[in-house]
Amino acid sequence: QLQASGGGLVQAGGSLRLSCAASGRTFSSYAMGWFRQAPGKEREFVAAMGWSGGSTYYADSVKGRFTISRDNAKNTVYLQMNSLKPEDTAVYYCAADALSSRLYKNEVRYWGQGTLVTVSS
Repeated sequence: QLQASGGGLVQAGGSLRLSCAASGRTFSSYAMGWFRQAPGKEREFVAAMGWSGGSTYYADSVKGRFTISRDNAKNTVYLQMNSLKPEDTAVYYCAADALSSRLYKNEVRYWGQGTLVTVSS
């Protein structure tokens, strides 16, 4: 079970940090990632990180603005989002799979619940 939190309303140029807490199983041996789905659009990959903190991937649209990190002791993955833009508005979902490369290819074994991020212009 993966539960995302930290979403909210922020002005363009602002920052938010999303968290995804895992429960019911240990996800420290899984790659973790973030996806998002904007209104009327398909869900898309945002970022992923391997179980050890390496093997990171980012969507081109968020490179240089978003940073994924994880704390395996807390069974939690984070997404630091800076310089937010209105087009970042979406429901953000965390996800897990064996490899971050699989998450990058939208191959997901476990989905979490989403958290809404709204960026106003």
